[in-house]
Amino acid sequence: MDDSRKPADEIEGVAEASRPALRLSVIVPARNEAASLRDCLQSLLAQSEPGFALGEQWELIVVDDESSDSTREIAQAAVAGHESVFVLGAPPLDLTDRGGFTGKTNACWLAAQSARGAWLLFTDADTVHSPGDLSRAIHEAEKYDASLLSYSPRQIVTGFWQRAVMPLVFSELASVYPPKQVSSPAYTLAAANGQFLLVEREAYFSVGGHRAVGREILEDVALARAIKRAKFGIRFRYAPDALATRMYRTLPEMVEGWTKNLALLFPNPLLLAFWRVLDLLLFFGLPAIALEFAANPTRPKWQSLVILAIWIRTLFRFYGRVAQSNFPASDIAISVLGVPLFIWLLVRSSLHHQVAKSVAWKGRNYTTRR
Repeated sequence: MDDSRKPADEIEGVAEASRPALRLSVIVPARNEAASLRDCLQSLLAQSEPGFALGEQWELIVVDDESSDSTREIAQAAVAGHESVFVLGAPPLDLTDRGGFTGKTNACWLAAQSARGAWLLFTDADTVHSPGDLSRAIHEAEKYDASLLSYSPRQIVTGFWQRAVMPLVFSELASVYPPKQVSSPAYTLAAANGQFLLVEREAYFSVGGHRAVGREILEDVALARAIKRAKFGIRFRYAPDALATRMYRTLPEMVEGWTKNLALLFPNPLLLAFWRVLDLLLFFGLPAIALEFAANPTRPKWQSLVILAIWIRTLFRFYGRVAQSNFPASDIAISVLGVPLFIWLLVRSSLHHQVAKSVAWKGRNYTTRR
């Protein structure tokens, strides 16, 4: 383990010009990740094997982003004794309107400048990687001629509200960012998931890397757009075979996280909220109307049957859409009960971005530009 690498301001421009010494650099930005980081690092260190050995073919860089918990100590203990593993401290972050980075982009850019890999993998501290994940990802990127490969992991959720709301969010994401369109050069649509973002070194630095998207809250999507605009290939897919992630451990964390992101992920979050309100009215209003019609002897029976048929069709359409989330059937089944909270999160995110112009994440407040 070594944390003596030069700070970013001393090596600016060196990484772009230097010849890669390794096949891969894995970069893990971490802020207050004491609950998750140990499992993440253990899964990454287990990737080392003959032909893809840590220190020979790849390296691991953990960046402590001014954590107030034991993140740095956990990182140092987990990687102790391993070669080509580095624990860095991110430089202080300027959170004024003139600041050039968010916390994550600041940490990623620091590590990228000293990374020695021909490929750079940015992966979050709340991920757990399957055996052989890293080497297979590089082979997949090369097979599909993709300068950027991004995976959507299997989501680990706990508690009723996570199980009910998360499928709704991810089903809408699947509709807005269809992987086939994202991966096709015929479409301008671009997306990536910062939980697993593998990018070719040359492509990364040619578009300015995380420095160019430094103030973006959705830095992963912004970087993917820059890569695609530069005519580099992108591949994006759901990859439960590669890794899993537990994004949120509590309901307040989920509320804060989606408040930060939803208004940026969807083109018109308030319109989406309106359509989900309409869903609620149909879900619970149509059965009530059908029962009222059935109880009224002056109304033909077929009227209540038609309303029930419309209700069933509405449910089929809803669940067909939510099934795109790739969540378990039990979570999909209860997702209808999460619609009110999803609506509230969409509205809350819009208000924070468009009215308050500020969002919070992990103890920091960021000025938004939407």
